[in-house]
Amino acid sequence: MISANSRTRQLNGTCVSSVDMELFLHYSLIPSLFIILVLSFLQRREHRKQRDDTSHLLGNRFGIIIPLDFVGTFSNRWSYGIAFGATANKVMFLFSEGYQPLHIPQWAQAFVLLIGGMEVGLSHFPFFACLSSEFRLVSSILGFSYSLIWFAVTILYIIQCPHGQFLGKYETVMFYWPSLLCLAFLLGRFLHMFVKSLRVHLGWELQMEEKPFLEVHQAEHVKRLLRKARLQETKKSWFQTRVYEWDPCFQFPSRMIGTTVLAFICLYLFIVIEFCMFMYVRDELDVFEGELENYIASMNQTGTLTPVILQVKELMNVSKGVWLVTILPASLTCVSYLFHILACYRKHMKRLWAGNKHFLPLKFHHPSSSKSVVAIARYSGWQIAYILWGYLIIHVVQSLCGLMIMYSLVLPVVHNQGLEMLQGLGIGTLTISIVLGLMILQVWIATSFFLQPKMSTADKQKPLALNNRKAFHNFNYFLFFYNVLLGLGACLSRLLISCILGTWLIARIDRTIMQNGYEGADMGFSAWIGMLYVDHYHTNPVLVSFCNILITGHRERRLQQAIKYWCLNQSAGLSALILSQVPESQPGPGHGGFCCRPWSTIPN
Repeated sequence: MISANSRTRQLNGTCVSSVDMELFLHYSLIPSLFIILVLSFLQRREHRKQRDDTSHLLGNRFGIIIPLDFVGTFSNRWSYGIAFGATANKVMFLFSEGYQPLHIPQWAQAFVLLIGGMEVGLSHFPFFACLSSEFRLVSSILGFSYSLIWFAVTILYIIQCPHGQFLGKYETVMFYWPSLLCLAFLLGRFLHMFVKSLRVHLGWELQMEEKPFLEVHQAEHVKRLLRKARLQETKKSWFQTRVYEWDPCFQFPSRMIGTTVLAFICLYLFIVIEFCMFMYVRDELDVFEGELENYIASMNQTGTLTPVILQVKELMNVSKGVWLVTILPASLTCVSYLFHILACYRKHMKRLWAGNKHFLPLKFHHPSSSKSVVAIARYSGWQIAYILWGYLIIHVVQSLCGLMIMYSLVLPVVHNQGLEMLQGLGIGTLTISIVLGLMILQVWIATSFFLQPKMSTADKQKPLALNNRKAFHNFNYFLFFYNVLLGLGACLSRLLISCILGTWLIARIDRTIMQNGYEGADMGFSAWIGMLYVDHYHTNPVLVSFCNILITGHRERRLQQAIKYWCLNQSAGLSALILSQVPESQPGPGHGGFCCRPWSTIPN
């Protein structure tokens, strides 16, 4: 196996691809800017400023195009999510701080990362712009061509150097297959858009209606609020009760879908990178272990350092095995967090729609508007970073727990020390049981002797009224000194539980790990709350329905006025025509003339 790995690494060391993906990222800005200019030229500006400057030369062309609506977009959600997934490799490239086009001082690193983020966003801007453009025929051609370029270059890069230096065969394929799958989906999506828009252009199909102001699921939510409550609710299954219940009157916005898809792919890439680093460290440890074995052999296993070296070898072997085994539970934990965050988003949004803010800390009941606007821009990126760092921290904690289990339970049995291990485990369990038993005994004594009886048989517990006060004071006095020692263990248990819960929930941006009163110091939780408020104020179904009623009524009134003025103009024009054709000797028509139909007879 070692010779095969060495041959693979030697092969990959001589592999030089003619495609530099970082250089291609820079050159991709040229077609990206061209596509942006074309779409901007087609986009007309609705409100043109009347000023005496050169802007009148552009007319109403070169309008501002947007990649997607981060607040109120509920259509093409999965297409936008797959477009986000196509950026996963570049996002991980930025996450590893591999973007170093210039040699700059350390203090200016933040500006370089900002430029790198803007470059990655600009290079992938055509994917989103072509998906959201109103000019479906042109945007589908441009989007298909741009996706095909990225797909062909990525395929060429993989074909030339498919293997890697850490995982061996097909390492490059493992890194780039998610992006290839996303690009293939975008190719199919743009091809479907082209065929559909071409059929509309040729008159074979009707033009699709404009995006409605009120979405269907929002209208259904309002209808459900206005209906009377059902007398008998349908029986829910175990999955609906314990795991998740699908709600047809609620849809996640495109931002949440895109964030989740990108987080999944980035988490997969992060695990692959971590596994590559593990393979590298494992090989280095194997070399170091071989040197230790040579030292032991040279000393004929009689050296003074031989026991220590054997323990170090055992620690390295156990650490490698534990780290490899805990990859699966750590990754499953973060994957479950992604699904749970979506469920919490729906739950929190419904509570805000109902006017319930009790689940939020008091200081977040009225957040700053400017901070909320910034929060919705931060949330997606921070959620992905929290998931990645959270996976690494959870993996480390689970590995430490695995080492504790191995050294306390497994290795003693391997070294024929099972009886001693069981004896120590029994003594420790008995000690903890006695301490917990004494604590429970204190509660039982307080309930039985130091509280007055219930005032009613329907009461769940006794009232907080002291009884047997003299015995109670002696009880407190003698337990005072014991509780000092017991408080030391309680303090350490508090610290241990806080560390475990804090590290276990570090990836949960929807839940703060700070103590009560210090939630504002949790920037991730603040971004979550601000994002919730922005969505609540802009996508509340009741508010959107009310605005839709106002807009519809305003349009109907304008339409009525336009039809009324048209009838009056037609009446005046026909009257003038009749008068011009009547001879002067004949009396002109009276005040009748052409009369428009009553408003009630005009069709809608």
